[in-house]
Amino acid sequence: MISKDFFRALELLAEDKGISKEKILDVMGRGILNAYKKDHAISDNARIEFNTVKNEIILFAEYVVVETVENPGEVALEVARKRRKTIKIGDTIIIKESPKEFGRIAVSSAKQILTQGLKQLEREKAYDDFKERENEMITTEIVSFNRDFVTLDLGHNMETSLPRKELLKSDEIYEGSRLRVYITKVDMTTKGPKVFVSRTDRNLVKRLIEQVCPEIQDGTVEIMGISRDPGDRCKISVLSHDENVDPIGAVVGYKGTRIKEVLEALQGEKIDVFEFDTNPTNLVLNALAPAKVVAVNPNKKKHEALCIVNDKDLTSAIGVKGQNAKLASQAIGWKIEIMSVSVAKEQGIRYRRIEKD
Repeated sequence: MISKDFFRALELLAEDKGISKEKILDVMGRGILNAYKKDHAISDNARIEFNTVKNEIILFAEYVVVETVENPGEVALEVARKRRKTIKIGDTIIIKESPKEFGRIAVSSAKQILTQGLKQLEREKAYDDFKERENEMITTEIVSFNRDFVTLDLGHNMETSLPRKELLKSDEIYEGSRLRVYITKVDMTTKGPKVFVSRTDRNLVKRLIEQVCPEIQDGTVEIMGISRDPGDRCKISVLSHDENVDPIGAVVGYKGTRIKEVLEALQGEKIDVFEFDTNPTNLVLNALAPAKVVAVNPNKKKHEALCIVNDKDLTSAIGVKGQNAKLASQAIGWKIEIMSVSVAKEQGIRYRRIEKD
């Protein structure tokens, strides 16, 4: 069967859906074979070919020649001899069938398989697209919301529900509002791909900074550690692999232009950027900044550090609800204990005061 319209429609469908023609033809082939089975009660003896050069759909079926037809896949001798005069009982004959001759029920079945098959191909395509972007950041749009969830348009005819606990307290929730989110996981379910996203994951901050900092993109500056209290404060450790490049300046940007873009995307969440240092004392000092530390007793083997501060600076060094100490500890992977000078004196702890420049 020659059909230029079919192959023209195939080209448009493949382009519109972003699915290869081969995959669509595979689905179409299954549909036609199923239609053939509806009419002939068998399909194991049939095969289909699509000739995209000649715009031709060819269906071949192999029959066994018999005197009297009793089973599907058999053809009567008198019928077979109309095609080949020398054929005899027991021989096989290949007959070219025409899909145009299929009955209404068979055609309806073929259309149903094609519809279902295309839907599955679209699901697989969406899954592959988002699986490639797992652990990456995307921009979404709020399409609806209720007390517990926010529904986001991900593009590619895909939506996902984001629990409100995965939002920042300062996020503005209204239809049409755009949010940048981090894709934490992509699964294929019986209903299609499921994309899990978050606004509270610390890696969202990492991706935002990477986006605005060319020095991180080209490897000159590296993010060594990151910790976060979503919606409130974040600490980031950065290292420069070029002595002529200031890692903090690269992230913050001229007059804070780069970090401002990140802060806007996080609805005002505060970010402390500090320099990574291979010297444990300097690393702990940098992580606790802007806290004023008198001394640091590091334990390299255990990755622990005791920090001594003046009594009046103890509260600010620890931070509200221990936030500053906690974030500093998480950002560098060290256990940090903060102690006042008076307590250290009572416990007989020896330490050497840090010399100020």
